[in-house]
Amino acid sequence: MDARIFDAPLPFECRVTTSWNNGHVYIPPKHAVDNDEAWQIVRDAGAGLLIISTPEGLASVFVPVVVSEDRRTLTSHLAKANSWWNSVSGDTEVLAIFLVASAYVSPTYYPSRLENPGVVPTWNYVVAEVRGRLTLHEELEWMQNQVRAVTGQFESGRNPEWRVDDLDPQYRDQQLKAIVGMEIEVTSIEGKAKMSQNRPEVDQKSVRDHLAERTLGEQNVANRMKPIS
Repeated sequence: MDARIFDAPLPFECRVTTSWNNGHVYIPPKHAVDNDEAWQIVRDAGAGLLIISTPEGLASVFVPVVVSEDRRTLTSHLAKANSWWNSVSGDTEVLAIFLVASAYVSPTYYPSRLENPGVVPTWNYVVAEVRGRLTLHEELEWMQNQVRAVTGQFESGRNPEWRVDDLDPQYRDQQLKAIVGMEIEVTSIEGKAKMSQNRPEVDQKSVRDHLAERTLGEQNVANRMKPIS
């Protein structure tokens, strides 16, 4: 399992989505990202919303994930007390959504509106959608490896690093028995970066500059927009 810490995200440019595209997400060409960028969105997010269909309707859970080195599986775990996992059967389809940037864009950010006033508000965002088949795990060894991987992923680079193996074995096993492991066999991934690419460059630069001066969430969007010189 991949437990690396990844570099800071690079600005998104117009890319053409190649493989693993399931066509379920509306993605204009200007907002498309390639597979490597889509997987980077998943890794940058660190955690995502898993959605399944149950006899009672849709059900969701928000969990951290680990991407396998071959990008064929995602693994995670949740509390056994959470009834979400009780609706999972042998062939349950799951939709996982990973959002890493999101901000409102006001028409007042567009200098071009002074010449062309026909503008409306919009929303900029960067998101990836993963679909797959979900399998549950309750084997102690599997779950121990999973929590090692997920904590190793997020503890890497910290000083000191917290390690699963530093726990008292009896306490560790007690905690492991209180969770359920999850493994998603990935069938498709699609990414989208809607970052004002459809606007003239003067508007793109203005949007980026305005967002860069606002909240941390809006600054995050600005940092992911392509710089306009």
